[in-house]
Amino acid sequence: MTYTVRMYQKLEDACVAIRTAVFVEEQGFQQEFDEIDSNAWHILVYDGETAAATGRLYTDDGECYHIGRVAVLPAYRGKQLGKLVVSALEAQAAMCGGKEISLSAQCRVAGFYEKLGYARTEDLHMDEFCPHVTMVKQIGQAK
Repeated sequence: MTYTVRMYQKLEDACVAIRTAVFVEEQGFQQEFDEIDSNAWHILVYDGETAAATGRLYTDDGECYHIGRVAVLPAYRGKQLGKLVVSALEAQAAMCGGKEISLSAQCRVAGFYEKLGYARTEDLHMDEFCPHVTMVKQIGQAK
């Protein structure tokens, strides 16, 4: 199956719909949207005209980028869309000169990110009611 990846510099309605379905309705998070959304790159993966997965990318300093809000609709899970989202966001960070990517993974899915080359740090924290771990990956050449 062929999917289309599109990157946006604003939060698209389809991103909101996917994140609401996955994080708010399915998982019960209440504080899904924040001020970071207005300063982030947002990705959508489409199956034809249907938006199936999303994620966001932002930076505070131009070297370390942060991936977050990676969500795949239930009907598309197991089809490598999460990997596609992360890979596309990594490519965007590298294109912008990023050297490192960090993310805050739900502990229950940290293994997914480890398979993509991310390493767990000792930073364990709660996001609302859910345990998370900070993970990092080097992507650029060190100066």
